[in-house]
Amino acid sequence: MSGLSHFDNQGQAFMVDVSEKAHTDRIAVAAGWIKMKPATFNLISESGTKKGDVLGIAQLAGIMGVKKTPDLIPLCHPLTISKVSVNLTLEPTLPGVQINATVKTTGQTGVEMEALTAVSVAALTIYDMVKAADKTMEIGGIKLLLKDGGKSGRYEAL
Repeated sequence: MSGLSHFDNQGQAFMVDVSEKAHTDRIAVAAGWIKMKPATFNLISESGTKKGDVLGIAQLAGIMGVKKTPDLIPLCHPLTISKVSVNLTLEPTLPGVQINATVKTTGQTGVEMEALTAVSVAALTIYDMVKAADKTMEIGGIKLLLKDGGKSGRYEAL
């Protein structure tokens, strides 16, 4: 299993030891989207759902997802998060919602999983809130756009 940080030479999973790593400023940015029928898009954009402000609730859910990442991803380290922003933009050309999340910390390991979780949870929350109107929604494009800090340095998606 060479090259995979969460497996030993015998293929057994383990949590990576970060105790010798330097505390550095770290940031991760992730993105994704949820597509829907035009009528569902209009329902969200006109705040016409019975459950309330879909985008506001999804934004809060994404933020909460960041804080729960180590509970969801078995080998993720619990981190002290210094900043989370989750931005949801109505995108008529999808039609749907574009989701971007930025997570920052100063610590010994990165926040890529937290940013990806924020996007995923926000998209799932939108789905949950409007599924009565549209079960055909599609979640996709979830990816890491930027990671910086730590030994491996900077990564930017093309």
